[in-house]
Amino acid sequence: MQINWEEAINQIFEDRLNCPRCNSDYPELMVAYSRHLSLNRFAPRHKDCHRGDECEALKLITLCEACAGEELLIGSPADEDQMLETYMLDCRRDLEESLDYVSGLWRDDYEFTTENLTQEFEEIAPEVFREETTWRARLETEYLRYHLEFRARQRRIPHAGWRAEYVEELRALGYDSQLGD
Repeated sequence: MQINWEEAINQIFEDRLNCPRCNSDYPELMVAYSRHLSLNRFAPRHKDCHRGDECEALKLITLCEACAGEELLIGSPADEDQMLETYMLDCRRDLEESLDYVSGLWRDDYEFTTENLTQEFEEIAPEVFREETTWRARLETEYLRYHLEFRARQRRIPHAGWRAEYVEELRALGYDSQLGD
């Protein structure tokens, strides 16, 4: 079963929380991070992972209390507003990882010679660079959706200064961002 991330997010925006395992609505869901492969299908933000159900990355899992118990997931209860904040913070984590990667971690994935030591990411691996840029753009779009939803709910953006710091770091590397100027 693959969760429709857009639907999961839209349900939160509609003040509905739906358990992806039993497909029932609840006022709260249990929220936890896990690397267990058996829980991948319950990670709404995991939908576009190219590794699919074999991905061992740490993922945000949301289940109702009963299903969490059956899946042996130890989490914390979260209502709609808490879920919105949790998704936003998870998205930020992914954006920070992407920023770290383009700022230099990509170099660990390639063999360098003295001739190509000073080449940039887009020169060494143009296809991977495009994929990373596309992924970051998708995450920024997702982040903006959360940001707008907080505004619509007339709630303060959690850790609002994060956005400016992220944009400044990305701009300093010479890359554009949808999150500001």
